Amino acid sequence: MTQRAIRGWFLVHKWTSLICTLFLLMLCLTGLPLIFHDELDTLAAPGGRDPALRIVPVGSSAEAPFLRPLDTMLAGALARRPVGEVPLFMAFDNERTLMTITTGPTPDAPAADMTLQSFDRASGRPVALASDDGVMHFLLQLHTDMFLGLPGMLFLGAMGLSFAAALVSGVILYAPFMRKLPFGTVRASRSRRIKWLDYHNLLGAVTLAWALVVGLTGVVNTLATPINQLWQRNELAAMTRAYAGREALPPSRYGSLDRAMAAARAAIPGYNPQFIAFPGGAFSSKHHYAVFFQGSTPLTQRMLTVALIDAERATVTAVAPMPWYGHALALSQPLHFGDYGGLPLKILWALLTAMTIAVLGSGIYLWISRSHGRASTAAQVREIETGAALVEVE
Repeated sequence: MTQRAIRGWFLVHKWTSLICTLFLLMLCLTGLPLIFHDELDTLAAPGGRDPALRIVPVGSSAEAPFLRPLDTMLAGALARRPVGEVPLFMAFDNERTLMTITTGPTPDAPAADMTLQSFDRASGRPVALASDDGVMHFLLQLHTDMFLGLPGMLFLGAMGLSFAAALVSGVILYAPFMRKLPFGTVRASRSRRIKWLDYHNLLGAVTLAWALVVGLTGVVNTLATPINQLWQRNELAAMTRAYAGREALPPSRYGSLDRAMAAARAAIPGYNPQFIAFPGGAFSSKHHYAVFFQGSTPLTQRMLTVALIDAERATVTAVAPMPWYGHALALSQPLHFGDYGGLPLKILWALLTAMTIAVLGSGIYLWISRSHGRASTAAQVREIETGAALVEVE
């Protein structure tokens, strides 16, 4: 590699690292407890995980004998809310008899005006939820958008791209730097700063693949709102074109959910419903129940197919899988937090997160120590080019 190329990559690594390090450190520190959000939410819920919730067999045929009708569950949820509220979402737990029902004052109510209720569908009783205003909720909001909404999400997405550029440029610089040293060498006999530099490079190399995956899936997750809006403008609009121009269906004319679900299951056999979006919301049209189905394998559970059911007549009008960008978002969300392999994978994610925190912290230390009159950029580039030992890689 030429000196000019090394200088270019060095500047890329230097400035992308400086731009994103503090924000990445915040994301790692908030993301570490969020890896175990399911376990912590269960502990925080009043009474912990309810042992009375029954396990639901995979598939639809075994559910009917003991699960209460959807219409009954919806009526019970609305009865617990002020008169005039309408259903917005109904979500299912395909491992337990737990379900949630979201209501609001209008079909297009913002998230702040929504109310979430949880029920045991086998007994019809309400189930207590963990508080959504505690520490975990605060960490999730800080991790997701820094309490700034979409602008905050997009800003963190830009920090994720900067992080990816820092990782790639660091690898490119690491190869010539280690030309005269065995891979992973830690020069313990040298100064404290040289030891930190070697630990920084070694941990960076160990966590490289994981950090790239988590960083890039995090970028995809920050694009959730634009991705959903793109799906609404394109695929959803095409699926509901025959209803364009019609007045919105009022909640008083919503038909039976059980009939709608039966029609959707017949159209997509072998799949399990994940959630229902009611008419007028962002995930449906003004005239349809949108039932989102997931497969039964670990991979297809994340890849959704939507069935649109005319909410008044309970007839299926369209069925289509989510587009590639919708699948990318659905697959990125659990991968980002290590939700694919149960507790062992989450523990691995936590260990790698801790190592990344060490990489970021050592990078900050190296930059601070460099700022006190250490080698110039030109000298550092020459040291990388020759494989010398005293190069600084921020």
